[in-house]
Amino acid sequence: MSAVDIVTFGCRLNAFESEVIRGAAGQAGLEDAVIVNTCAVTAEAERQARQAIRRARREHPGRRIIVTGCAATLAPDAYAAMPEVDLVLDNTAKLTTESYRDPHPPLAPAIGPPSPAVREREGQRDDRPLSRIAGEGARAQSARAGEGVRTRAYLQVQQGCDHRCTFCIIPFARGPSRSLPLSEIVEQARGLVAAGVREIVLTGVDLTAYGADLLDRPSLGRIARQLLAAVPELPRLRLSSLDPSEIDAELWDLLASEERLMPHFHLSLQAGDDLILKRMKRRHSRADAIACARRARALRPDVALGADLIAGFPTESDGMFRRSLDLVEECGIAFLHVFPYSPRPGTPAARMPPVDSVLVRERAARLREAGTAALAGDLAARIGATAEVLVERRGRGRAPFYAEIECPERLPPGALQRMRFGAVRGNRLVGEPMP
Repeated sequence: MSAVDIVTFGCRLNAFESEVIRGAAGQAGLEDAVIVNTCAVTAEAERQARQAIRRARREHPGRRIIVTGCAATLAPDAYAAMPEVDLVLDNTAKLTTESYRDPHPPLAPAIGPPSPAVREREGQRDDRPLSRIAGEGARAQSARAGEGVRTRAYLQVQQGCDHRCTFCIIPFARGPSRSLPLSEIVEQARGLVAAGVREIVLTGVDLTAYGADLLDRPSLGRIARQLLAAVPELPRLRLSSLDPSEIDAELWDLLASEERLMPHFHLSLQAGDDLILKRMKRRHSRADAIACARRARALRPDVALGADLIAGFPTESDGMFRRSLDLVEECGIAFLHVFPYSPRPGTPAARMPPVDSVLVRERAARLREAGTAALAGDLAARIGATAEVLVERRGRGRAPFYAEIECPERLPPGALQRMRFGAVRGNRLVGEPMP
């Protein structure tokens, strides 16, 4: 076990920030610690984080336990009160070397400057240096790629969210939307590719909102196109979660014309019923979601779609739920993320009439079953097809359409190998190398 172990919950951005944390803790000389990077999206995510904290103390009684992330930012006192916890850091402090410098700082609800959410509530300007954070994350991943650990890396290009979906607490933990200028995105991407990274995933809290805060208001599609043009040695570019109401015309054009943009769109759908979508304060309709899926397939027939769906949102009737369930098939969603609704204190949805918790769990299970069947159908339909697979580790690779591929053990991590898919084994395709 390494001197510092990081346990990460939640989104791809949290995974990216764990790389920044790893670098900051290493520069500070922190040793013999477990850092838990929490998520606040659901009550279940917080329960799992608390469970991980208690397990870390049982398994490592002599190590320091540091808790950070969105849940710790929103409720620092609750985590500081846990007897297992030695230090709590908010989403700003967790990314600075100074937070880990002192080997024995006193227990505190949070240290360092206030988080973007606190700044927003207090009417202060958020001047957190996004470029520094993104740069440190890219450098940390480059170092691990240089050690042969990583072939795919995240690149944070956006942070925060200006929308206020009624179920979501994350804007209060992440602050307003901020975007990284293209010049810095290109610089970091070049560093990652030079270190051996073969696929870069652009990530953010609200990725499709990229550029609204910049002077020339570039869209996500424009910066993706310019990034690929500026870094021709990058074999693969992938995007994290997309809001279907914000996908711009240039991004659609890029999907149709650029093979290096991976044919995989993960859509933030949340529900399939129009009234529930309105109560969630989403900006798309059921028809919009279906049209988005159809457009993606028309432009790129090999595309795979993923989506987030919430089961049991307040006031959801059986008919409303059925429309969400049917959406899985109607949109052809192969990679489904299901979230049983749980009230987040301080959000409007928490004050709405709830669905019985047993029914919420039952609906989540039915959605997951539909997702499992949809993935099986998508994989089966690809038997006999060919694609270039990125080998991520011995025996495992990733197709452009995101599916995991079983590869021959002889292929080294980082190899790009065209394969024919001969069978499905579990939730993976079996790849056969082509000459």
